[in-house]
Amino acid sequence: MKEPGKDFVNGKWKRLILLISMIGMLAGLLFSRALLSSALIVFVAVNIIHTQILSQLKVFISSTLLWSMSLLFFLPLVSGMWSSDVDQWARILRIKLPLALLPVCFAGNQNLNAKNWRTIALCFLGLVFAGICESLWMYFQNPDLIHADYLRAHIIDTPVDNDHVRFSLLVAIAVLTCAFLLIIARKVYNKIGLALLVISLLIFIAYLHVLAVRTGLLCFYLGSFVLITYLAWRGQNRKYLLMLPIVLALPILAYYISPTFKNRMLYLKYDLSLVRNDVYVHGSNDGNRIASIRAGWELLSRNPLNGAGFGDVKKQTDDIYQRNYPQMNDVDKILPSSEWMMYGAGNGWPGVIIFTFVMAIPFFITGLRKKIVWIILNCFIVLSYLFDIGLEVQYGVFIHAFILLWWYKWSREEYSI
Repeated sequence: MKEPGKDFVNGKWKRLILLISMIGMLAGLLFSRALLSSALIVFVAVNIIHTQILSQLKVFISSTLLWSMSLLFFLPLVSGMWSSDVDQWARILRIKLPLALLPVCFAGNQNLNAKNWRTIALCFLGLVFAGICESLWMYFQNPDLIHADYLRAHIIDTPVDNDHVRFSLLVAIAVLTCAFLLIIARKVYNKIGLALLVISLLIFIAYLHVLAVRTGLLCFYLGSFVLITYLAWRGQNRKYLLMLPIVLALPILAYYISPTFKNRMLYLKYDLSLVRNDVYVHGSNDGNRIASIRAGWELLSRNPLNGAGFGDVKKQTDDIYQRNYPQMNDVDKILPSSEWMMYGAGNGWPGVIIFTFVMAIPFFITGLRKKIVWIILNCFIVLSYLFDIGLEVQYGVFIHAFILLWWYKWSREEYSI
């Protein structure tokens, strides 16, 4: 049987091209939208232009994880039948296209072994570390100004086009990646390599508290509690439980050591007071989120069977804002700030149900090395979508599709050795 991809790229070079394109996509994710797009095109071309594409499609159809992920693209696609704003609908489909392409690509054989996947993981850690260095460099240019900004909901500049929510999620995933490597590769790396992984782990954790973005922090603490509890229970070693007080002490320590963390907590306390009193203030993070979720619920209630259509969600939520909050600034008029509400507003209750199904599928995948880490990764993804719309932006779509599928293939390869 001919090797998939041999018709388009000689099998001798396919592995190298795939490695370079995947590392290029990760580098583009953090530092260059153009590089991300270019590397993605190369990766897709190598994986789908070959004579064994029909066999690959059969693998795609037989894998619940792969075809279910593509539903996140096809639900908005179908909603075009009742979306009146075709331009907005087409823009959304362009953003979500990797959700249809990457599952088909990963249904093929990338011809990468466990060592290759670990190389990608190490490059990912290096890129995240470089991003942290860039962010901290800007922070130390004028720390006093940034400390004051944290009392006004402004955050340190970050890579990923200053998308601090997505970058904090990536840093939390980097923490999990370090933990995974330390668990599975203790016999692979020497003492220096293991020490560098531990140092990187500590740097990523420290930065999460300096950045002080809730998505990354909540993912880190959730992942820490789950992993420590699992190790203590599965390994029947209660010594692991001694790590829990250390984790619990971290936010207290950060409050007194990191001015950004302290000021962020003070702002969040103020912001939540506005939410409790149902007071709209321009720039209020939580206030805007709650207002957007209410708007999404109203759209879902109006159109329970099919939704408003993804192309019309923005216009109709803006109309709701205009009616309920006439003083609202255009900058604050955001889409329903939960992916459950987005798919509900776009596709009605069928969208909510199918989206929940897609989010649940990864937890039931078998044949993975250290499945607990895979479960934690998917908890990160689910948690990030409760009050955010990562699947409505290019970077968020790529993180969901590529990171999950990369880990899926990596964990399966590690399991086989």
